[in-house]
Amino acid sequence: MDVKWILAAFLPLLTEVLSTEKAPLSGLGTNQSSAVAYTSPPPFQYVRNATFNLGSDVNLTCSNRTWNTIMFVVWNINLTNPPKLCRIAFDFVRPLVDTCRDGKSLHNTSRGQSYLHIPNLSNDDVGIYKCESVYTGGNEVHMINMDITVPPSLSAWLESEGEKMVAVCRAERAKPAANISWSQAGSIVETLLEDGGFFSVESRLELLEGADTENLTCVIDHPYWRDQQILQPALKRGRIPWITIITIVSVFVLLGGVLFYVQKKVVMRYYQQSDGSETKTAPTEEMEEVEPYASYVQRVNSLYNSSAVMFT
Repeated sequence: MDVKWILAAFLPLLTEVLSTEKAPLSGLGTNQSSAVAYTSPPPFQYVRNATFNLGSDVNLTCSNRTWNTIMFVVWNINLTNPPKLCRIAFDFVRPLVDTCRDGKSLHNTSRGQSYLHIPNLSNDDVGIYKCESVYTGGNEVHMINMDITVPPSLSAWLESEGEKMVAVCRAERAKPAANISWSQAGSIVETLLEDGGFFSVESRLELLEGADTENLTCVIDHPYWRDQQILQPALKRGRIPWITIITIVSVFVLLGGVLFYVQKKVVMRYYQQSDGSETKTAPTEEMEEVEPYASYVQRVNSLYNSSAVMFT
């Protein structure tokens, strides 16, 4: 009875082993056996997200394997801003393939580990990076969803709405959106706008009556910075309306015309005075030329008169 149970337990296993050993023999020399012999195992697929700061140099690693076991590496890149498909590939037989031509390049570490180098990361480099590496004994596929972190432009000010005072804090064109908080309590209205993947946040704080504006601050948090950014709102200089700008320009043009006219009149008067002085100096010179002759005649007449008196 025990022997029967033992045979019943081992019979399926023995049948499977025999069928496994006979399978290659039955297909020897056929295309089917050849295809089965050279079929590569399915690749190991890895998916991960990666975010880097704007302007940084980035190194993306495809596999931990080194070049002594790797046959080739291919990077298929799907960029989003603007949409673009390109490839960077390298092996030991063919020359380097680079259809991106935007500064990305393949390098090796001192251990011979391959990586993709992206210099001065920008919004144009955002996208999906698919890397396939084939090595001795298998292959790997890595999918990297890469994004960037962009710091916002900050501004803060105070403005009046009727009899109320409102503090405004703005963090513009950030990626991801910034977080704004206030050092004082009040009614807060926050607005979020998105433009091309960049986010702008505006927080408006309606101040309570008698609130201390000198110590009022808004605090901005963003992943790009290690520390919080603190701004103190100041009274905002209002925007100059178009009518005011036109009026100012008109006044300047008018003043320029008046100044030009006055300058022209001064120049004309100067030339007129110069012409008058020239006409007046001419008779003076003539008088100076005639004066010696007149004095001579006067002396002759005086001598003649004195002589006539003596003879009489």
